[in-house]
Amino acid sequence: MPPTRIPTESDFTPIFPSHPTHRPNEPSPISLVYPNPPESTTSILILFHGLGDSSAPFATFARNLALPGVLAISVRGTAPLPALLADPDGEQGYHWGNDLSFSSASGEVDADPGFETAKQWVMEQLVGEVLVGKCGWEVGDVMLFGFGQGGSLALGLASMLRMGKRVEDVTEEDGKDKERGRKFKGVVSIGGGLPMSMVPTVSGLGKAKTAVLVCCGRESEAVDEDAVDLLKREFEAVKVVRWKRADDGMPRNREEALPMIQFFAERLRNGWL
Repeated sequence: MPPTRIPTESDFTPIFPSHPTHRPNEPSPISLVYPNPPESTTSILILFHGLGDSSAPFATFARNLALPGVLAISVRGTAPLPALLADPDGEQGYHWGNDLSFSSASGEVDADPGFETAKQWVMEQLVGEVLVGKCGWEVGDVMLFGFGQGGSLALGLASMLRMGKRVEDVTEEDGKDKERGRKFKGVVSIGGGLPMSMVPTVSGLGKAKTAVLVCCGRESEAVDEDAVDLLKREFEAVKVVRWKRADDGMPRNREEALPMIQFFAERLRNGWL
C-alpha cells in the first residue's frame, strides 16, 4: 500500500464519472471539509444525507461539528428523487436506494429499497480506490454518519464488511490489517435502522465488529423494537439512544447531540481497537 497522505479534491476527480448522479460540468458529488489545519487529519468521516436531501447541508453539519483531526466527506445520493416527490420550488433531492417503492399498506416509502448501487460506489470507488488504494488509509480509519435512509446505508455498509471483499483485498494480509479491513472506526445512525437487504446470509460470519450508535425519537417507526433486536443480533457493540421527543430528526439541542459527540470522542480516542 502507498504511504498514508491526506486526500485532495484531485484524488477524487477520477471517480466522479462513475457516480450515478454526476454529470459533466455539474457540481462534485462530494463535499470535503478539512480540519484546521488540514495536516492534522488522523481520521475520516463519511456522511450520508437522508431521503430527498443533498450533500451540502451535511457538509455544513460536519463543519459545525468540527471534530478534531477529522476530514469529513459529505456524499450526494446515488439516485435523483423522482419529480413526483420533489419540491418544485426547491433544489434537486437525492436518495440512496436502487429504486423507490411504496408500501401498499401504509403508502410510505419502502425503508429498504436495496442499496447495491450506493454500496458499490462508496466501498469500491470512494473507500477502496481513493482512500485505501490511492491515499493509503485503512478501513479502520473511517467513520460513517447517516440520517434516515443515509443512516440505514451506513449501518448496512458496516454489516457487509463481514463479507471481507474488495476493500480488504487491497490491504496487507497480516492479522492486524485484516481485522481493520473488517470494521470501520464507528458508525452513527440518526433515525435509520439496519436494512435486511444488507444483512449477509452466509453462515458462520459472526457479528459485525464495527461499534454502532443509533439515536432516534422515543416513538421512532424506523427504529422500533424489532429494529433494535436486529441490530443487537448483527453487531457486537450497539448503543441505542431514544430522545425525549417522539419523532426522529437531526439533533436539535445539546442534550440530543451529546451522545453522538461522546461516541465520536471515544472512537477517536480508542482508534479501531
